[in-house]
Amino acid sequence: MQQDGGGPAASIDWNEASSSVAAAYFPHDLRVLRADQHARMALRHVSFGPLTVASIGWGADVSVESGHPGAYAINVPRSGYLEARVDGREISSVDGFATVCPPDTMTRMSRWSKDCTITGVKIDKDLLTRDVLTLAARNDSDIPAQLDLRTPEGRSWIELVTSLANQALAAPTMLRNRTVAEHLAHAISAAFVAAAFPDQDATTTPARPRIVTRVIDAIEADPAASWTAANLAQVAGVGVRRLQRGFQEYVGKSPSQVLLEIRLEHAHRALLADPHAPVADIAWSAGFTHLGRFAAAYRERFGQTPSRTRALICGTTPPDGHR
Repeated sequence: MQQDGGGPAASIDWNEASSSVAAAYFPHDLRVLRADQHARMALRHVSFGPLTVASIGWGADVSVESGHPGAYAINVPRSGYLEARVDGREISSVDGFATVCPPDTMTRMSRWSKDCTITGVKIDKDLLTRDVLTLAARNDSDIPAQLDLRTPEGRSWIELVTSLANQALAAPTMLRNRTVAEHLAHAISAAFVAAAFPDQDATTTPARPRIVTRVIDAIEADPAASWTAANLAQVAGVGVRRLQRGFQEYVGKSPSQVLLEIRLEHAHRALLADPHAPVADIAWSAGFTHLGRFAAAYRERFGQTPSRTRALICGTTPPDGHR
């Protein structure tokens, strides 16, 4: 966790303040609506790899516009209020609610009150998209624009975020281990999915249809199995065409695409857990039988080869052309 303090509003260099927030959280356009000479601007932030937690208070009434490139922003006012226009919808949040800003979409926070300090959680788009798919069998487009944090799941999520951020502030060395940081990021992301898609009772439409649940759970339990469309349909208890329609309707992807994503995620987690394990063994244990295809799919998903991931963890450089 890094902490920055600001001086009285009259002496704040707003360009410098905006640059600090952009570096810690998201690039944006800042407009000061009304300054308060007695207020202070404050910023704290901590990075958990693909996820960042920031505490931001401008100390003045401002408006902020951001496209949130490549990541979701979940903004939780801990005081004051936050008015925003998110994907054409007007959202007003106070303590107990969160404004959820989608990635790569312009959001205008038209009124960020001078007494509003937010806990902002920046979650990499790929991380949250995967968790929404695997944990809730939903598309990322189903993520609500506002989250009620007064629910048990909502309270649990914000308490987890606050606790981990405070621990990192007190003991910053805990995040020097990349694997530890990424595991904590996954925990925060998974808890957010639970808050965004809480369990529904039998009188409501289930968030995860049974046929989808059965298939995803079966793949997660044994990703290395020789899954075919026929035996996945057998697991679901429906025909192949019905299974395909179910996945397209509720997940937006085919069963084979979901199978590939789950296998890649298993391989990625295995590599992070044991970076010294042979890449071929990790690929095989995740269900890949062709190392070249695995390396290509891994690069497309994570933006680097498996050996590059391992090198970053171990602090070495892979030889040219090595997978």
